[in-house]
Amino acid sequence: MQTKSEKLLWQALSNRKLDGLKFLRQHLIGHSIVDFYCHENRLVIEIDGSIHLNTDVKDRDKIRQKMIEDYGIRFFRCTANEVESNLEGVLAGIMKIVAPTAPIPSILREGKS
Repeated sequence: MQTKSEKLLWQALSNRKLDGLKFLRQHLIGHSIVDFYCHENRLVIEIDGSIHLNTDVKDRDKIRQKMIEDYGIRFFRCTANEVESNLEGVLAGIMKIVAPTAPIPSILREGKS
């Protein structure tokens, strides 16, 4: 079952609406199901509801995130409140992570152009 914040974010991510990127919902990575995953950018997006304020849950989240990051996957975390009150800001935060970095200029060899 999707939460309100998951539905809102999925509407913004589904069908390649965010910069043509393909996101999967409720995707299995290792032994964990993540809220959203973009394979081409190796990015997980997790929406934390109020339960994630609990110390035990926070500790489990840290362990789970570390296990997934060990696969070379990046994380973007936001709260349900952020999604519901500032969806554009959340999307901008995601874009900062997935935006390609500027290419490193090649060094021309002497005598070659």
